[in-house]
Amino acid sequence: MIDVDGVHLALGETDVLSGVDCSVPEGEFVGLVGPNGAGKTTLLRTINGLLVPDAGTVIVDGDDVADLGSKALSRRVATVPQTTSLEFAFTVEQVVEMGRTPHRSRLDWTDATAAVERALARTETSHLAERHVDEISGGERQRVLLARALAQEAPVLVLDEPTASLDVNHQVRVLELVRDLVDDGRTVVAAIHDLDLAARYCDRLALLHDGRIVAADAPETVLSPSNLADAFGTTVGVTESELTGSPQVTAVADRPERDARVHVVGGGRPGARALGACWRAGFDVSVGVVPTGDVAATLADDLDATAITAAPFAAVDRATRAAVHDRLVAADVVVLATDDPDPASAAALEECERVVDWRAGVEDDAVADLHWSPAGGAGAEPGAPAADAAVVDAVLDELPGATGDD
Repeated sequence: MIDVDGVHLALGETDVLSGVDCSVPEGEFVGLVGPNGAGKTTLLRTINGLLVPDAGTVIVDGDDVADLGSKALSRRVATVPQTTSLEFAFTVEQVVEMGRTPHRSRLDWTDATAAVERALARTETSHLAERHVDEISGGERQRVLLARALAQEAPVLVLDEPTASLDVNHQVRVLELVRDLVDDGRTVVAAIHDLDLAARYCDRLALLHDGRIVAADAPETVLSPSNLADAFGTTVGVTESELTGSPQVTAVADRPERDARVHVVGGGRPGARALGACWRAGFDVSVGVVPTGDVAATLADDLDATAITAAPFAAVDRATRAAVHDRLVAADVVVLATDDPDPASAAALEECERVVDWRAGVEDDAVADLHWSPAGGAGAEPGAPAADAAVVDAVLDELPGATGDD
């Protein structure tokens, strides 16, 4: 449906797009993501013909955009702009009827009521038809602009930050509507600032950085910590949302680099919390042995950390026992986050000098007293609250020369 081939475009002395290649099949929702200034809006304006590339081509439904007149192109591509401001106090119905312009000649006064009514109904804005656009909310106005685009009856929708400046409820309503349109056969390309929403609703993502597409694939592939760190210049953690199952991105400010390894024994939520806290603190982390699919194993995979796993309720084989033994003895600090460590880990724990007991969580003021030994160790009472920062402090207390203020 859309093929962008080797597009270069400069604005003034600045190269905004540099050799962009991408394709969008019919009936797919592709999200453009990336930092501000990456070229997302410029690429959209090139696809809808508002900008002419200095080199390369944009093909829509088999024809070069440069060869199509404005009305012909508008019958193929409808655009929802980022801004929701309208200069005149038109009624909602009048705004939506503007979408019929590409289908009319100067002498064509054909009634477009049916197409307008369909667009209003699809966007749930029929009740606003007689209202003026300057009297409705930002979320309602965004749906009206989407209705105007639908009234064009173009097979391709180009959306520039359709959820910008909207409350979360309006963000979801707009993207749910767009997702429904795609499921009905529309092709959509959208610049989306919110990475979590992009991952949740888009079929594929294209990550732009410095005017180039540096990754284009399924959301879970594109939104990797390494890709996002390179593009956004910050450390991120990418986990799986328990609610939607889609990638969830968390930026981590100033994650330090520590020359120390921490291994977590124990899975479930306690193990995952300890693992995540130590990763955020800059440690090289690992976990295991935990059951395949355990929340701590999933988090380790999301963080590009090592998870030593075994099938649930199955005996741990020799290779896995050796792997967990090597991880434990090589770790600078071990965090024990379970009352029932697997036999391989329990045996190796006896060889470890620095072990933090995190089996029940600790109060912040109890951290300094923590130390584990095979004969039994200090710890909080069962059910004590587990402060994520406290496990990091406990790990730091075990490292020579380190303090909890590091």
